[in-house]
Amino acid sequence: MSNVKRLYEIIIVGGGPAALTAAIYTSRANLSTLLFEGEQSYGDAKTEALVVGGQLMTTTEVENFSGFPKGGISGPDLVMNMAEQAKEFGAKIVGETVLAIDHEILCVGPRKYAEHFMVKTRKGLYTSRSLILATGATAKYIGLKSEKVYMNRGVSACATCDGALPRFRNKALVVVGGGDTAMEEATFLSRFANRVFIVHRRDTFRASRIMSDRVLKNEKITVLWNSVVTDLKGNEEEGLQSVCVKNIKDDSIKELECAGYFCAIGHKPNSDLVKHLVPIDENGYIIPSKPGSCQTKIDGLFVCGDVCDKVYRQAITAAASGCMAAIDATRWIEQQNSNAETNFQK
Repeated sequence: MSNVKRLYEIIIVGGGPAALTAAIYTSRANLSTLLFEGEQSYGDAKTEALVVGGQLMTTTEVENFSGFPKGGISGPDLVMNMAEQAKEFGAKIVGETVLAIDHEILCVGPRKYAEHFMVKTRKGLYTSRSLILATGATAKYIGLKSEKVYMNRGVSACATCDGALPRFRNKALVVVGGGDTAMEEATFLSRFANRVFIVHRRDTFRASRIMSDRVLKNEKITVLWNSVVTDLKGNEEEGLQSVCVKNIKDDSIKELECAGYFCAIGHKPNSDLVKHLVPIDENGYIIPSKPGSCQTKIDGLFVCGDVCDKVYRQAITAAASGCMAAIDATRWIEQQNSNAETNFQK
């Protein structure tokens, strides 16, 4: 491609707290930093998670991010604050969606002295010495139109993030799923709700025995076996009001009054951009080269946030891992500079 942009020291791909925190740290370290946050207009499955702000943009209230004691902060405001802070230190943030990432090693004789990453967007090809991937993960939903209608107005895919909000306290809530995630979500929600309904399409859980037993022994949790959600109902003013559930054995339908609907059928890590470069596990999560590190199998390629986190998936843990990735990348570049000087002198 002829439209090649200039070389950056670090390119960051992603628009959420992991990416933006990484940009704050790398730009503050005086490294030329370019961050691709995605395009607001993109909505297809492959690029959805790269839309500005990531999953935080669908969260109205963030009450569990440190430093906001009085009512928390809205997800979009938190993202915008992070972006402004990164820009203050010199990071360049652009609204382009990354279409492809590749990697090459440049050599002088037998000595490796530089690695370049090539990032392709619709507008051109950008290059960098190091790359931080923070593309996040996309929550899976069952595909109802009404899920989108009431998104963030009763519909959620994260009980830990949203379950303690005032709109859900002492109300009936619905959880969809039958795996460990669904069990964890239902158990967590039972601390705040007066009743939790689990809707599961089979007659047994896929979850581990210990998690299943914990749910079945919880007096506040009711399981609707052999059942699926067919629709969500509500109104413009109050959001979600009820969930329609169909029994697949006898086709009977019941409408459950509830204030919240939590879809707990998993997440899809947005790792497709680098799956040809680094190992990913059976669920699509990127595997770092060693535990506790953000470095991947490819030198200079670092990963952070929900694209590699299958356990916590919180805004604050994503931000923390963005800090780690930035520090790792900064140290890696410093080491490359030192090696290059040594090789030149030789």
